[in-house]
Amino acid sequence: MTPNLGRPSPADEMLNHQTANLFSRVGESDLGWTEKIWFAIPRKDGSVEIDFGLGKYQNRNVMDGFGGISRGRQQWTVRGSRALSTEANRIGVGPLHYEVVEPLNKLRIRLEENSTQPVAFEIEFTSLNPPFCEDRHLQYDEGGYRAVSDIVRFHQAGQVRGWYSIEGKKEDIAAKDWIAFRDRSWGVRLDVGASPTDLRPARNWGEKEMANMSFLLNWSPMFMEKPNGERYEYHYYLQMRDHKPFYFSGYLNHQDGSQERIARIRPELKYDDRTRRLLGGKIHFDMLNGENRTVEIEVPGEAGFHLGCALYLGLDGNKHGMYRGDPFIDGEKIEDTKDLATLKRIHQLRDCPIRIREGDAVGHGIFESVLVGAWPEYGLTAEHSFI
Repeated sequence: MTPNLGRPSPADEMLNHQTANLFSRVGESDLGWTEKIWFAIPRKDGSVEIDFGLGKYQNRNVMDGFGGISRGRQQWTVRGSRALSTEANRIGVGPLHYEVVEPLNKLRIRLEENSTQPVAFEIEFTSLNPPFCEDRHLQYDEGGYRAVSDIVRFHQAGQVRGWYSIEGKKEDIAAKDWIAFRDRSWGVRLDVGASPTDLRPARNWGEKEMANMSFLLNWSPMFMEKPNGERYEYHYYLQMRDHKPFYFSGYLNHQDGSQERIARIRPELKYDDRTRRLLGGKIHFDMLNGENRTVEIEVPGEAGFHLGCALYLGLDGNKHGMYRGDPFIDGEKIEDTKDLATLKRIHQLRDCPIRIREGDAVGHGIFESVLVGAWPEYGLTAEHSFI
């Protein structure tokens, strides 16, 4: 009689099992189960940014990913998708490659020369601080019956070296001129694949669900360094609906790996009403221990990778985790990411490079934001709202 466990894979040789099952099986049968890899790597002057990401959708038998470069208002993106089972233990798809050189410290990402877009890169990431966990992102549908998000995530700041090329012109990446942030997440994720047609429509995430609501999302890691060499980070993730928070995780992260909880943030930020791009300002952090801290934020340059081109919030009817072929490779060049018709297609969600100051500490970060509807305190009107 044939065992019903399935077939062992190379991962089953390792001593990392936590359930009585093979690595080909996960503890959730939900089609939204995802393991995600993400990198944002901006030049500190905000002129160029490189982004990379991969998604493994175990219950969909799909792996997909993207790699691209934002330079000023231009953006090049290469996307790939394949059946997971064809190369179950390869972390990559098509010209996109990911390698763990030293766990939690050194990683390598690569976008090979390809026939889709004239961009390529090879980059080695080395940690500047330990990785830090965020609070579990557990979110239920409006009725409170189904978990639409149950995600564990950690993020990490690093320095990078390597090279990138655009249209055949190769440029070196020197650590002193660049900063890098990455995250790893796994669990049941929102907005994976097409929405089921036989369920009550949700209004949690995605272009259709968010179009007519008041919604805010901020996700930002900020790496700081003092003149004496001390390194620390701020990180917060805030989601609001109808101007009321429904998810918040915030910490002051220290070089020794310890974390102090942020009780509340009080932003004094301004956005461009036309593009909904961050312009700068201040964020006040009220710490759980009663301390009040303030960081000043400015936005250098015009680069900022638009994640809609990586299928976040969807693009032209396609979403993360969809089976599109084995393999399937596509992409495009966006000539002007500030063009309004283009923005409505690729969405406002972008990895916006920021420069930060707190007293004598200076640093850099990434600021992701979505603001739908009118937010007058940030200079945003309902008239110019879009996803």
